[in-house]
Amino acid sequence: MTKEKVNNDQLIAMIIKGIEDVKGEDIQLFDLREIENTVTDYFIICTGNSNTQANAISQSVQKIVSKELSDKPWHVEGEANAEWILMDYVNVVVHIFQKQIREFYDIEGLWGDAVITNISSN
Repeated sequence: MTKEKVNNDQLIAMIIKGIEDVKGEDIQLFDLREIENTVTDYFIICTGNSNTQANAISQSVQKIVSKELSDKPWHVEGEANAEWILMDYVNVVVHIFQKQIREFYDIEGLWGDAVITNISSN
């Protein structure tokens, strides 16, 4: 692929593939484009069952997006404790939570105005 801007749909598909490849759970896509003053167009949220799995999801997403789209996140944070890893691909922000942290922060409740799509894993 050339250096042209990565298409959001391709990026979302590769991120979801990266999550599914390491058995990330409860994957949701939030379309934020109709909400005013948002920092990004999409959130992808998923759950990992341990620090190890959360980090594996992050690594899998970065590897697949890099390999397939020659793109890398603008910023990644949270890998040290791996309870909530945030990966910023500018137009798409990925949140990888451990279950109890996801329930505590309730991103779904905070962004209830978004169009939310549940992604069923194979």
